[in-house]
Amino acid sequence: MDLNSFMALYSILFGLALGSFVNVCIYRIPIKKSIISPPSTCPNCGQRIKFYDNIPLISYVLLLGKCRHCRNRIPLNYPAVELLVGFMSLALFIRYGLSFQYFVFLLFVSVLITISLIDLRHKIIPDVLSLPGIIAGFAVSFFPGHVTWLDSLIGLISGGGALFLVGFVYKLITGREGMGGGDVKLLAMIGAWMGWISLPFIVLISSLTGAFIGFAFILLSGKGLRFRIPFGPFLSLGALLYLFFGFELTTLYFRLLG
Repeated sequence: MDLNSFMALYSILFGLALGSFVNVCIYRIPIKKSIISPPSTCPNCGQRIKFYDNIPLISYVLLLGKCRHCRNRIPLNYPAVELLVGFMSLALFIRYGLSFQYFVFLLFVSVLITISLIDLRHKIIPDVLSLPGIIAGFAVSFFPGHVTWLDSLIGLISGGGALFLVGFVYKLITGREGMGGGDVKLLAMIGAWMGWISLPFIVLISSLTGAFIGFAFILLSGKGLRFRIPFGPFLSLGALLYLFFGFELTTLYFRLLG
């Protein structure tokens, strides 16, 4: 195995381990529980999980997806999140190598995944993730190989401001909340990380996918317009697509227009 293959494998293992921590954040942050202490326990029987039963993905397979103590099934979303973060880690390694960009964007992507799954489950975007994310995105812009600090500053102001304006106008017209404050802060965070030039693409993609999937869920739920669709996952999807394919998709778009 050559060095590059070894580092690619390392990136997967590192991503799996980070995915395990992401699972902790997804479960504990919405209930305002410390993500550090106490150690992980089974959500069914409350027994503390031993370190050898807490190895990302491997323990799930060896235990056949069940708790060692109570034998209740462990939800499939736990290994799925670990695999997702592991895949993202490998994709970022292929794109950036073992560099500063790899580590900071892996942090960014992990926060997006955490926010998306919390929003899907609880319909909230915790400030404890989005606000530090805004600060981190702006801070990273002062390092080379990233968007400039001015692009980042314009991105966070215009990203948050645009959604705030949309939500304000919608509430004036309909009298109902159309855009939560969490979504506003999330797009401000994305703008801080990706720069202002990314925002038209991200908002377009998130709006199109959100409208299509949201309409399908509204029809299937039978609740009509009362069925609330969280927008955070779609903003995160738009940010991830721009991160990996933004230049190619933007070029293709302008070619189609031409």
